[in-house]
Amino acid sequence: MDNVSRNGFWLRLLCAGLVFLVASQVVNADNKDPNDPNDPNNPEEFLRNKWDAVVSILQNKDIDQKVKEKQISKIVTPIFDFPLMAKLALGRRHWPKFTPPQREKFTRLFSERLKRSYWKKIALYKDEKILFKPKVQKKKTIYIPSELRYKDKKVAILYKLRKVEKRWKIYDVEIQGVSILLTYRSQFDEILRRDTVEDLLSRLEKPPE
Repeated sequence: MDNVSRNGFWLRLLCAGLVFLVASQVVNADNKDPNDPNDPNNPEEFLRNKWDAVVSILQNKDIDQKVKEKQISKIVTPIFDFPLMAKLALGRRHWPKFTPPQREKFTRLFSERLKRSYWKKIALYKDEKILFKPKVQKKKTIYIPSELRYKDKKVAILYKLRKVEKRWKIYDVEIQGVSILLTYRSQFDEILRRDTVEDLLSRLEKPPE
């Protein structure tokens, strides 16, 4: 297993956390924005509405898997800020090394890898629960902390969002205090220290193990 594929463990947790965010019951009423709880741009409402739509598709037994995948992709893809995620995954050290065409290709391959892994795990949805905690705003960034509860286990999940053209988008997720993007950055850094940009792109073109 190469360094890129080795990140699967954290990605599985990310996908699980996103899935459980979909259908969980909101335990903490403090998540409501007292100023305008019906605002479509409210980050908490934004996530809940999107994920409710995903769960509705998952629970529809009259739709086959391929159709579900296409429908869910239409809902999920706009939620993530993939260009920023790709840039942060490479970091300031390596992003400047990529030519514009290489940046475009990396962003596409990295996004496809995230989405493929997401779909494989979202299909395993079992109606687990999540506890939402009050959002935290730091300048233009919104942090939405939550606690995934599965049987006797608890997993802390932190969603990081920012506004892109007046819409909230997820750009990173922390699982138990560990950033998904920083984990990828560490692995990409290791690869690019000894190999070329094209070598990394070639690895990303291979299906994850």
